[in-house]
Amino acid sequence: MIIQTKVMARELSEYLWRSERTVATAESCTAGMVSTALAHFPGSSTYFRGGIVAYTDEMKTELLGIDAKLLAEKGAVSEEVARAMVAAAIDRLHTDYAVAVTGYAGPTGGREAPVGTIYVAAGSRDDISVRCLTGDDGREENTVRATSCALQMLCERLQRDFPRSEG
Repeated sequence: MIIQTKVMARELSEYLWRSERTVATAESCTAGMVSTALAHFPGSSTYFRGGIVAYTDEMKTELLGIDAKLLAEKGAVSEEVARAMVAAAIDRLHTDYAVAVTGYAGPTGGREAPVGTIYVAAGSRDDISVRCLTGDDGREENTVRATSCALQMLCERLQRDFPRSEG
């Protein structure tokens, strides 16, 4: 899975370079793993704006501006919060695209979802996609899987927005 993550990060760097677009992250359970993958290659400062690790609900509110009422009603591990995290990263880090991850990596789950439930969101200001990962393969594997999913979602989005020309 780690080799796959590096391959996707390389492909993302090429798309971002070519499109002259920027990306940022808002992460909870992955604690900066997506940011690390995006910043891995030399020259990444031209497209990677930065990341916010908001591990607790309090930090999601303070750093990202996520509405406390939304967190109370839907829970931090929800599609709605993942979408709000992408929108907040775009606004706060002045970027074209963002990726967000929020979930229960383990060893325990929470009131709204069992361990291994992770929401991954990616997109732009006007179009955000969300996927829900389920299943508990252990904390490390759960976070690696979420990181890989985040990179894949961003890659799919960039492929759609900036198709490679044939020829």
